[in-house]
Amino acid sequence: MKPLSLLIEILIILGVTVKYIGAERYNKRQKERNITTQVSMNEIKPFLLSKLERKKVSKLTSKREYILEKKKNQHKIRIKGIQDEYLLKRNKNQLINEEKKNVTDEGDELYYMGIKILQQSKSQKQKAEAYILFAKAADMGNLKAMEKMADALLFGNFGMQNITAAIQLYESLAKEGSCKAQNALGFLSSYGIGMEYDQAKALIYYTFGSAGGSMMSQMILGYRYLSGINVLQNCEVALNHYKIVADYIADKLEKNEGIPVEKVRLTERPENLSSNSEILDWDIYQYYKLLAERGDVQIQVSLGQLHLIGRKGLDQDYYKALYYFLKAAKAGSANAMALIGKMYLEGNVAAPQNNATAFKYFSMAASKGNAIGLHGLGLLYFYGKGVPVNYAEALKYFQKAAEKGWPNAQFQLGFMYYSGSGVWKDYKLAYKYFYLASQSGQPLAIYYLAEMYATGTGVLRSCRTAVEKRLKFLKKRRCIQWHFSCGIELLFKDIHLARRLYDMAAETSPDAHIPVFFALIKLETVHFLQDVLFLNFTMKWKWTKLDNTLGPYWDFFVIGIIIAMLIFLLRNHHQ
Repeated sequence: MKPLSLLIEILIILGVTVKYIGAERYNKRQKERNITTQVSMNEIKPFLLSKLERKKVSKLTSKREYILEKKKNQHKIRIKGIQDEYLLKRNKNQLINEEKKNVTDEGDELYYMGIKILQQSKSQKQKAEAYILFAKAADMGNLKAMEKMADALLFGNFGMQNITAAIQLYESLAKEGSCKAQNALGFLSSYGIGMEYDQAKALIYYTFGSAGGSMMSQMILGYRYLSGINVLQNCEVALNHYKIVADYIADKLEKNEGIPVEKVRLTERPENLSSNSEILDWDIYQYYKLLAERGDVQIQVSLGQLHLIGRKGLDQDYYKALYYFLKAAKAGSANAMALIGKMYLEGNVAAPQNNATAFKYFSMAASKGNAIGLHGLGLLYFYGKGVPVNYAEALKYFQKAAEKGWPNAQFQLGFMYYSGSGVWKDYKLAYKYFYLASQSGQPLAIYYLAEMYATGTGVLRSCRTAVEKRLKFLKKRRCIQWHFSCGIELLFKDIHLARRLYDMAAETSPDAHIPVFFALIKLETVHFLQDVLFLNFTMKWKWTKLDNTLGPYWDFFVIGIIIAMLIFLLRNHHQ
């Protein structure tokens, strides 16, 4: 029994030992697990905190991004709104500008239609139609039309005369920069017509007018400084003002395709065609047409010239001019051949510019010794028109034409020596030929003489002589207008003022005495009619009906009667 008992005890001890060892192992593993878990938690905690922080930051960032995105979208919406508003405004402005442009174009069209009618008008009715168009154009803001209407209100050319309204319109135009309005206000201020007599203000108006491009203001200032009228007399300042006008006119003359020649003059001189009368009577014109058709070469050339430049009441008509010149040329007229050459050299609707044809007709005229033809060939060689430039040939033809007394050729010779074109500069010879041409009234020759005196080129410098030459040049181009001409237009508004204007004109210029004398006779005659016959000139200017009833020269008719009566009375007195 003892061995069995011992074995059981040993087994129990082994079992207990095994359990103990297992428990120890379990406890050891649990302890190790707890230690690992504690270590892991210690490691994970900072990570979790970091992750939480990043999450918070991410949320804040997202929120900021959201706010920024929202603001960005709002900004985009605002910009789009501004863009849309800008586009809408731009489109609106574009429509307004297009509308303004259309109105401006329509105003310009009406104005030029009025000008065309006025230039071709032969009756008061046609002139009235022209001014109706000017009035419509003025309503559309056309400045040129407004200037016309202001002139009409001042002189009574359209409806009732209203000097006050004219001045208001001139002042409005002056603010828009109209140099014509500045000039008009200067004139009215200088004579106290409708506004306060103020020479200082007049000088300011003339100064602004000249700065704006008014050639009339330039001439008035030139005259004032030359004569010392309300300014210190200063020839040099006067010379400068006249130079600006002279340069402007000369530039226009020299832009005839680069050919500085004067417009054609009447070469044939039938008595009535070459007279100084402004209008050729219709019956006489019909008579001359009949003579021309019957083969009168002299009349053919003269009628051609009148139609070429539009003189004596005849419209400028290149087709009629060419028609008469061709008939005369066929009959052998050298002048007609030369004038045909001139037409083709310059070019127009009837004779398109053609150097070869011009050369042909100039050569035909030159072969007959015609001065215009010789001069024409000289121009072709001088400017290289249809032929190579050849100054020697040009000089030869100019000299031949100048020897025959043709002033344009004399001028060209002077110009060659003055500019050194194909010859050595020789101011003495230039002066000689300019002077010769000026004696026949060649305007550009007078202009260059003035330049020589102004600069002391080839002659002793003389401001006074230069001014006199420039005045002569401007008179030749019909730029000088006496102040008393305005008195004629305004005499019915204020008879006493008109008398004062005429007296001032006579005092300031010796050349004005004779025209002023006749103007005063007309003034007193009309004043007599106004007082004795109780004619009413203050409502509407219908006094011009006298022109329609008694003719345009009724005043000369009355003057003639007065002079005849005076002669009759003087003879009876001597007897």
